[in-house]
Amino acid sequence: MYDMPDEIRVEADGPLRIITLNRPDRLNAVNDDLHHGLATLWPRLSADRSARVAVPTGAGAAFSAGGDFAYLEELRQDSELRARSIADGRELVLGMARCRIPVVTAVNGPAVGLGCSLVALSDIVYIAETAHLADPHVRVGLVAADGSALVWPLHTSLLLAKEYAFTGARISPTRARELGLVNHIVADPVAEATACAERILGLPQQAVESTKRLLNLHLERAVLAALDFALSAEDMSFQSNDFRTIVARLTGAATEV
Repeated sequence: MYDMPDEIRVEADGPLRIITLNRPDRLNAVNDDLHHGLATLWPRLSADRSARVAVPTGAGAAFSAGGDFAYLEELRQDSELRARSIADGRELVLGMARCRIPVVTAVNGPAVGLGCSLVALSDIVYIAETAHLADPHVRVGLVAADGSALVWPLHTSLLLAKEYAFTGARISPTRARELGLVNHIVADPVAEATACAERILGLPQQAVESTKRLLNLHLERAVLAALDFALSAEDMSFQSNDFRTIVARLTGAATEV
């Protein structure tokens, strides 16, 4: 549906759209096809007038393990791919911020890096008891440009946003709820998110969508104030010696395993 790559599965259940990140053998780590697909998904979802609520989740054991190390190495070496990826990152963030319909995310497992960003840009979040959030961009030598660092200050205090953006520390479900980064900790996030989506479907459509837009104007303004600087800084960090050294070590470790 929506001409998505194999890495993203979109299923329709009436006006509900179930969106599944679909690289389970790689813990839904982000490659170019998945990243580009996410950039094009949100405007297509908004343009689908039969869609009223979306529930993103991950196939298998994870929501998303973040960037695939091989993809990160490709981005370091290929300036054209990197430029397209940076542009896709901008479209992904703005596409989620401007998405017409509510996004009720089911975090079925670890949500790391871009996975954590998708959570941060969602409207309502259900997280599994065994999951966690983390944004390790800085730890691998990258600027966290595509979501979490942009949005966390709206969800929690600036001091706490800085702590977790700088350190990349894991955020447990309980701590994430305390910080305001998720709404509910549940045993079955897909079932609970779907039930929430069905409740939203029972509400007046224009009132729901206009209220979402009203609230997300704050989000969009905050994002636009920082996004271009963030993406430019991320592009520079892809070319840094720190990133090259760290990703070479991580890629080697993944190969050995």
